[in-house]
Amino acid sequence: MREDELLDKKILLVDDEEQLLNLFEEVLKREGFNNIYRAATGIDGILTAKEVNPDLILLDVNMPDIKGYMVCDKIREFSFCPIIFLTAKGEDEDKLHGLEAGGDDYVTKPFNIKEVVLRIKAQLRRNNYIPLEVKEKNLQFGNIIINEEKGEILKGKERVTLTAKEYQLLLFLVKNANKIFSKNSLCSNIWGFDYDGYDNTIMVHIRHLREKIENDPSNPEYIVTLRGLGYKLVVE
Repeated sequence: MREDELLDKKILLVDDEEQLLNLFEEVLKREGFNNIYRAATGIDGILTAKEVNPDLILLDVNMPDIKGYMVCDKIREFSFCPIIFLTAKGEDEDKLHGLEAGGDDYVTKPFNIKEVVLRIKAQLRRNNYIPLEVKEKNLQFGNIIINEEKGEILKGKERVTLTAKEYQLLLFLVKNANKIFSKNSLCSNIWGFDYDGYDNTIMVHIRHLREKIENDPSNPEYIVTLRGLGYKLVVE
């Protein structure tokens, strides 16, 4: 993605702290981003997301009216844009809650503003990269068919709905079928960051993928675990 295309992306900031909204808006504009939108409540965040169709959302977990997780869940009904959670908590359970709600990344307060900007740029680049690949043929394994041009996935005749990151993860595994990837390697390839051993991110997304595409998620035949090594997608 060219730099001018990146900076033209729409970013929605959802936080009840006006000082924080001002800080993020100022820093992002200084970085060259042209389209910044703001919302001070969870409800406004949902409505603004519907109205402007942002390319990325920075969302505070502790909103005064609706928790950020619920805001994310509602937004996921009509948008699969990357969502980065801002949280004052550092517990793994809290981070997992955000990822299970459909979030793509998290930043714990207090944070380094430069790191947040880098994460925003990385998410925008990652989210833009894989969906733009267009193939003449469908990708198929077992009873799963992936139409890249339309971004659609079928399990038999039934359509499967994935989040943006689930779709990218599945597409990456399919295009690298029968290859083994460690959790950190998958984090790096899909999220663009080394999670320093915090591999629960991948575990959550793998579990969700299995629930959606496997005939028996508890005994997967496609996305298999190789103990001590990682995961691979088996295609015969």
